[in-house]
Order: sequence, then C-alpha cells, then structure tokens
Amino acid sequence: MFEEHRVPDRQIRAAQTDSTVRVYQACTPAVADAALEKQSFGTRGETVRLDPSFRLAAYDSGNGSKPGHERILAVDLTRAGFEWALAHRGPVLIQWDAERDLDHTPLNFQAIRIGLTGEAVDHYVDEWITAITDVTPVMRDISGLLATDRLHKAVKLVPHEPPYELPEDLARAVDATG
Repeated sequence: MFEEHRVPDRQIRAAQTDSTVRVYQACTPAVADAALEKQSFGTRGETVRLDPSFRLAAYDSGNGSKPGHERILAVDLTRAGFEWALAHRGPVLIQWDAERDLDHTPLNFQAIRIGLTGEAVDHYVDEWITAITDVTPVMRDISGLLATDRLHKAVKLVPHEPPYELPEDLARAVDATG
C-alpha cells in the first residue's frame, strides 16, 4: 500500500543552497539594469515585494508583460536574511496566495509573498543580497513554449524549488503550520 503524500495548505518553495534562498522581484527595465550593474537595489522608502516562487512571480508579472513588471530578477539572499524577514512582522508583510501552474491556473496550496518596508528594505539592500540575475528571458521562453503547446519543454525551464524547511517557531510566525 502506498503512503499518501499531502502537500501542506501553505508551503514555501524556493530555489536554495546551504547558504542562500532565491526570491524574485519584478521591476522596470531601468531598475533592473541598475540592479544588475550594481548587484544591489538603490530604492529605499518604498515597499519591495518578493516572491520565492518562480511560478507566482511569472503569474504576477504576466511573464514580464505588465507595465512596471517588464523585467524579473532572481535575487539570491542569505538564509539568515530570509529568515530574519520571516520572523519580523511590522517591517515585513506576509501574504499567502494560491500557487500557480505554468499556465497560471491556481493550485491547491498557497505560496508565500513577502513585502519589505522600512528597516527590512535597508537590510535587504545593504546585507542580504548575494547575487542578482535576470530571468526575464527564461520567463518569456516559457511563455512562448506554452503558446505553441510545448508544455513538456516549458516545464524543463522552471527552476527546481523544493520545500523550504522552516524551524517550528518561524512556521508559526508566518502561519504556515496548517
């Protein structure tokens, strides 16, 4: 008999290494070009919205077609910074939304979105970022493959995003225990 594997209702899935976690930030071409050149962001005083899920970032940006979201950057953060963000309400806003399939269909579990404000933005810009990469071409390639009914090829371009194992206190803090 097979053991049933149930996906939790809320789950953080992210590309990750032993020391980093990848999140995605959609932005204008000018912001993207400056961030790629400096390997940091210069914006302060506004909310920064991050999605650890590549598919949710693709959905939010319309695969890089929405005004103000034409470019999607993969931002590698330190694990310590990522977990600091999850632990600090106030300067960090946590939202759970339906995870999406490649065709933007809602899935049966929720993915986390992280909004940074105030001191969290300062930490993000000054301390947490280890690398910034432009993934807009990959998102657009996926969109093109889907438009020509080549799902099998599109799936191969999506980054591997295993569940992010949260310590119990952080899981409770972001309401991911259910």
